[in-house]
Amino acid sequence: MEVFSNIQLIIMTILMFVGGEVFISMFGLHARSKFYSLNQLFENRINPNLTPSSSSSSASSSSSENSTEFTDQIELGIVSNSYITNEEPNNGLENEHRMSSNDDNLKYNSAGVLVYVVLGYILVIHVVGSSLVALYTSLAPSAKQILKEKGLQIFTFSVFTTASTFSNCGFVPTNENMMVFKKNALLLLILFPQGLLGNTLYPSCLRFVIWVLKKITNREEFDYILRNSKEMIYRHLLSKAYSYFLAITVFGFIFVQLVLFCALEWNSEATDGLNFFEKLVASLFQVVNSRHTGESVFDISIISPAILVLFVVMM
Repeated sequence: MEVFSNIQLIIMTILMFVGGEVFISMFGLHARSKFYSLNQLFENRINPNLTPSSSSSSASSSSSENSTEFTDQIELGIVSNSYITNEEPNNGLENEHRMSSNDDNLKYNSAGVLVYVVLGYILVIHVVGSSLVALYTSLAPSAKQILKEKGLQIFTFSVFTTASTFSNCGFVPTNENMMVFKKNALLLLILFPQGLLGNTLYPSCLRFVIWVLKKITNREEFDYILRNSKEMIYRHLLSKAYSYFLAITVFGFIFVQLVLFCALEWNSEATDGLNFFEKLVASLFQVVNSRHTGESVFDISIISPAILVLFVVMM
């Protein structure tokens, strides 16, 4: 990876960003939102009388005409009891159409809001993640020295690594992957959550973000999205129960892997030279990335076969 120039790394960063699963799913959601808009416009052109103003005016004119006709029949004495009991304004169908139109509008607006939520989710994670990585590599002498020796710019390394981790590409602009940073525990703590946020925990985190936005803004679109996740036809938007189950499953797998990895590799050659905290963070980084980005902080060739089998099963 170190043979690539700075421009080439930037191009790869852009490709990883736009090729990520979350970013591509956002385009599908945007296309679906536009379909709702065109479908609503088509229905309005076919049934222009279903708009609220036209419906109310037609209802009032129909009511006045019926009232005039009813008065004339009363004066002529030809009205019957059945007419009096059964002749009522036929507004049920119009109200039904109006409610259906309001539901369609809310569904379309909610789909558009969801697009902006996903876009904001992607941008915030990339901006915050890149900023934290850049801040750490600027302040940590050991990390800064590694980048200087390899001829890597801090900005390029930060953006490239963040985009790669979030998109689960597994690329790092160093020949040794993340092994040269295995003693930089804080850098590893910054990076591994990004792999979860862009992969298995994305549906749970997305629902949590929408819930927070609903509490802050009280907009009905957020409430509609949370109550009608299936209606949005966005496979990453799960119901409340499935979101909980997914999060529990992800953290359960991580815990099992971490316990087994530490039990078998704590005093092995792979973790040699690390203190307690560095071993714990590096082990956590390794087990998380075995199921997600594929970035490695240990030399896989010297890890015990039992752990390799565990990684294969988890992958």
